[in-house]
Amino acid sequence: MNSPLRAPRLRTQIEEGHRQATWLELFYDLVFVVAVGQLGHRLLDHHDAAGVWAFIGLFIPLWWTWASATFYADRYDTDDIGQRVLAVGQMISIMLMAAAIGADDSLTAFAVAFLLAKSVLMAMYYRAYKHVEASRELVRGYLIGFISGGIPWLISIWVPGPAKYYLWAVGLLIDFYTPWRMREPQKRVPMSVNHLPERFGLFTILVLGESFVAIVGALSHHRWAGVVVTGAVLGVIVASSMWWLYFDNQQGRVVRRREGQAKAWQPTVWLFSHLPLVIAITAMGIGLEFIVDQHADGAGRWIMGGGVAGALLAMSLLAFATDRDTDDLDQKQAYARIGSAVLVLIITAISASWAPNLFLVTMAAIAAAQIAYDVRLGFGTPAMEG
Repeated sequence: MNSPLRAPRLRTQIEEGHRQATWLELFYDLVFVVAVGQLGHRLLDHHDAAGVWAFIGLFIPLWWTWASATFYADRYDTDDIGQRVLAVGQMISIMLMAAAIGADDSLTAFAVAFLLAKSVLMAMYYRAYKHVEASRELVRGYLIGFISGGIPWLISIWVPGPAKYYLWAVGLLIDFYTPWRMREPQKRVPMSVNHLPERFGLFTILVLGESFVAIVGALSHHRWAGVVVTGAVLGVIVASSMWWLYFDNQQGRVVRRREGQAKAWQPTVWLFSHLPLVIAITAMGIGLEFIVDQHADGAGRWIMGGGVAGALLAMSLLAFATDRDTDDLDQKQAYARIGSAVLVLIITAISASWAPNLFLVTMAAIAAAQIAYDVRLGFGTPAMEG
């Protein structure tokens, strides 16, 4: 840093070549490793229907906290003392969210922690409003929208029980609506075409890591029993296949509207498809712990099968939002993902009597078939890129 305290600047108006994530951003992500891990443990302990819905309901605001800070950093991050202090302040808030996730009857604490994280984000945007005149209209709209979205969360502190979720949903809908409402000002200050995909890819890596934590957890319950080791190997294959399918199809994705681009929905679909993707991948990891541990109960099987299917469906949305010259191939890829997701759900429904490892073999085979189909279409291997 040239100066310890600098005003925010509009990064996307500065020619910097290929932009990568900063050390501060990577450090910031660490707190989400803990938070996602807490969510996973909660789902492991409460894996009935109510537990699944609670898992999703808590994951959405957690992801939105990360995404909102990422959107800010993409446009304005200067990595000065002010930004570092605010980032650490938000990390503290997220740690409190993670602690609330891991405790029973802690919805009020979660809401308070979310409001603290949102308040720090508003302080970041206020700095940008003061110092970056070119985006003042956009930031004003963000401040109004995001503060309005916090009001239902504030009210929820005094509302008893699960009714809090309804107020949270209203607040999040306001938050999600705000960027769409400000889409015209956003065109004048677009986001980075290389930095933002990298950041979303890093969060995807983060949640994929939960699969390996879950597999190791299952192995630790046994003394290297052959059937469990076999299940662990198959689980790694399934998780690795999800990584392969996602990251070998990052080329050509879009995060901003280009001049003359007719399909203005693509950036929004690309960005928000990552929410169901990371939820599904995390659920898949927890399901893997059940299956690798050789538990054949229906809940664990559905958590894993639903996670795999959800991840494939989210990847189909990413394919539809592709910005390549080969749109017909992207659509073929997307429909293949949808077909595989349907097949996964059918197999999950009829496999109640199957051995856990047979279920894993089937999931691995479907994922491998998707990879083979991508290669046949011309996607998915480094040798075919560039």
